[in-house]
Amino acid sequence: MESISVFEIIKIGIGPSSSHTMGPWNAATSFINLVKREKSIVDVQEVFVEFFGSLAKTGIGHGTDIASMLGLNGENFKTINTSTIDEKVLKIKQTEIINFGGEKEIPFIYGHHLILNTSRSLDFHPNGMIFRAVFADGTEISQDYYSVGGGFIATQEKNSIEKDCVRTLYPCHHGSDITKYCEKFGFQKFSDLILVNEESWRTQEETRAEALNIWHHIKECIYKGVNKEGILPGGLNVTRRAAGINRKLLGDKIYKNKEEWFQQVADAEENFTNINKWIACFALAVNEENASFGRIITAPTNGASGVIPAVLMYSQAFTSHTSEDDIVRFLLVAGEIGTLFKKNATISAAMGGCQAEIGVSSAMAAAGLTEILGGSIGQVLMAAEIAMEHHLGLTCDPIKGLVQIPCIERNTMGAMKAITAANIALESDPSKAKVSLDEVIQTMWETALSMNDRFKETSEGGLAIAVNVPEC
Repeated sequence: MESISVFEIIKIGIGPSSSHTMGPWNAATSFINLVKREKSIVDVQEVFVEFFGSLAKTGIGHGTDIASMLGLNGENFKTINTSTIDEKVLKIKQTEIINFGGEKEIPFIYGHHLILNTSRSLDFHPNGMIFRAVFADGTEISQDYYSVGGGFIATQEKNSIEKDCVRTLYPCHHGSDITKYCEKFGFQKFSDLILVNEESWRTQEETRAEALNIWHHIKECIYKGVNKEGILPGGLNVTRRAAGINRKLLGDKIYKNKEEWFQQVADAEENFTNINKWIACFALAVNEENASFGRIITAPTNGASGVIPAVLMYSQAFTSHTSEDDIVRFLLVAGEIGTLFKKNATISAAMGGCQAEIGVSSAMAAAGLTEILGGSIGQVLMAAEIAMEHHLGLTCDPIKGLVQIPCIERNTMGAMKAITAANIALESDPSKAKVSLDEVIQTMWETALSMNDRFKETSEGGLAIAVNVPEC
């Protein structure tokens, strides 16, 4: 089994969906690279992309069409100025020209070169798509891709494309592996083991730097979210709430930048009610940014991107565990828990429902928080198990296919459950636990396989059809 770096699970992303936005964007980039390897971009006459299954059914709401056009246009979601997205997409639609790979302008007619096929699904995975390039000599290159969660893409031939297979010093594919290696080699903390394993990709200094870079982007995202008001795009007319909560909690206090804002949050009145409101505010801020094509931290997906930031911000603002080392350890542990779900179950809502997104992110956050609050290795694994146990069976039923209702509020619930799970684990004896993390991951996977497809990100069941929202 291939090892996965924590920074493939927790990484810089763009809203609104890792599976439906980042995945197709990555697939478009991969297809460009395939064309470069096999032929030449100069010889390309036309490019087609067709989306199937869940990608097609909720593609407009998730920005799947936008992501694929920008990807084919040679844009990078990690570096693109998010304020220019609407302008770039409008230009492609109006001129009916795309700059393929950023190197050659070719005709591109929306609805002809880009198709959302809602009547068919590909067998390999619900999130399927096919890219096809036609060359001047009449030949073609075609490639199927599947967005398998968290921005990861695969083909039927390869489960993870364009990545070198890495084996870490202490391969951790199950929770039991973590316990085994920590006991055998004397690692006192869960994060000590992960820090060593991450050396398969980079030095320990580089790992710490990347974790702190992730923290920088988390603060930036939350700060943007608590300072924006208005209505989210997409037609549901959902009002942004983070800014209002932030304003009520801080009163008339003025802040010039995110550091001054954070200090005022940390200095704010601390009581049970206010702290809970702040946790909700942090999660809402991130997911409101996500819903509007903002830059966020995918952890492990975009739909669940508010949980880990909310819990980490909570630890920094309202506990004494505020060092850079605490931040690094939190993210290392959270990321490693995410890899266990990725390898043994799924982090794709189209495959497993929302338990695969909010449930996994809550388990990750619970483990990270338990680690920095002084929990033992057994308690860290127990916290992750408890958090997932209470998300089992959670469906994915977004209204109109938008990552807004119920997705945004679910992040606040996932954060609260993560903190509760950590507190329970810290007061418990893991040796007396009746359910292990590995068992709950297996149960989650079995639940995913048994779940009706109507409740797997298709907008064909649950709230998506119970609530009558007129088309715009």
